[in-house]
Amino acid sequence: MLNIKSILAAGVISLATFGIAACEDGTAENAGETIDEAIHDAGNEIEDACEEVKDGVNAKDTDC
Repeated sequence: MLNIKSILAAGVISLATFGIAACEDGTAENAGETIDEAIHDAGNEIEDACEEVKDGVNAKDTDC
């Protein structure tokens, strides 16, 4: 006869297995990497634009 502990253990193992399987395709990780790259690229473009403006007005300090 199955007792409650065996049933709960089987349920926990099943949930853990399905949870791990759902994360294997890496879509969330890929989305996170894409967002990180976009933010990094935007920061570089802002810095480049700042440096161009400072060069255009002959600023003494050209660092942004």
